[in-house]
Amino acid sequence: MTAVSAVKAALRKQAIETPSWAYGNSGTRFKVFAQPGVPRTPREKLDDAARVHAHTGVAPTVALHIPWDRVDDYAGLARYAKERGLSLGAINSNVFQDDDYRLGSVCHPDAAVRRKALDHLLECVDIMDATGSRDLKLWFADGTNYPGQDDIRARQERLAEALAAVYERLGGGQRMLLEYKFFEPAFYTTDVPDWGTAYAHCLRLGEKAQVVVDTGHHAPGTNIEFIVAVLLREGKLGGFDFNSRFYADDDLMVGSADPFQLFRIMYEVVRGGGYGPRTAFMLDQCHNIEAKIPAIIRSVMNVQEATAKALLVDREALSAAQACGDVLAANAVLMDAYNTDVRPLLAEVREEMGLDPDPVAAYHRSGWAERITEDRKGGRQAGWGA
Repeated sequence: MTAVSAVKAALRKQAIETPSWAYGNSGTRFKVFAQPGVPRTPREKLDDAARVHAHTGVAPTVALHIPWDRVDDYAGLARYAKERGLSLGAINSNVFQDDDYRLGSVCHPDAAVRRKALDHLLECVDIMDATGSRDLKLWFADGTNYPGQDDIRARQERLAEALAAVYERLGGGQRMLLEYKFFEPAFYTTDVPDWGTAYAHCLRLGEKAQVVVDTGHHAPGTNIEFIVAVLLREGKLGGFDFNSRFYADDDLMVGSADPFQLFRIMYEVVRGGGYGPRTAFMLDQCHNIEAKIPAIIRSVMNVQEATAKALLVDREALSAAQACGDVLAANAVLMDAYNTDVRPLLAEVREEMGLDPDPVAAYHRSGWAERITEDRKGGRQAGWGA
């Protein structure tokens, strides 16, 4: 097999999970913006996700967010997804949109509030059982705004207690993915602020606990690819939430602000053996002003392009340059791969998969946007509210 053939084979196997909430209305802290044709139910979200997969061929799973995607019959929802060529992916908990969580959820000083939050997390594992989902995604808005507001160490102990209870509830083949974020909505302390804190908790819990890297959840200038390399080396990288940022957690389309960073991250994924089913590649974005389905398709394509470039890095030449200390030559090897126009290669891959080489153009020709705009008039559109 030639090098190009190997790259094509790897790209055909890629899987990028799309989030149900990206198909609904979203916005800023000040306003949620409605768009015509937005889904009203989880099933309509799956209809849109199936359209993304039909045009890209690499988006076969959809993450759910509870309670945003709450239904009476989760097994039935899984069957509905399967009928559309999809499966249900990560189950994302929500312990940040209830008035009781003003001072935190699992880290709250009140034991009754902590119990309420834990019950929700355990409910999410029940939903995993019903849907066949592998991953439970945990992100906590818990933290404090003022020095002295609460005991920092005590909050870590409460967090550890809740995580241990959830971990014990996980079944065979199920994982816990712990996400971190350095600030917001808490501004003095955040209870899971960085990869080190997440790693420490996951290490104590065991092999079914993994760290998830949200590419928007870091301070400016953070070397995310270093974090990725270390977590892969330790066997603790569970997945990604892909998005892009200029300032903080902007949740822009992945690769839109810094495509070179996305390439560097994907190179470390490939280099560290993280390119495969053990690492969950998921989009986590808010499409506030742009059309949602085309934006999701474009995001999938951006990840594909960064991956293709990472796979094209001449590893032997890079290792040789590194071994002899040739700084410029080593950098040139990476830049040669990054500067390669991989769009023709990906067009060939899509054609070999029986797809249109231009997924965005194919979507616009499909008439789906016009259809859902007409069919989804009336009712309450899905969204996370603000």
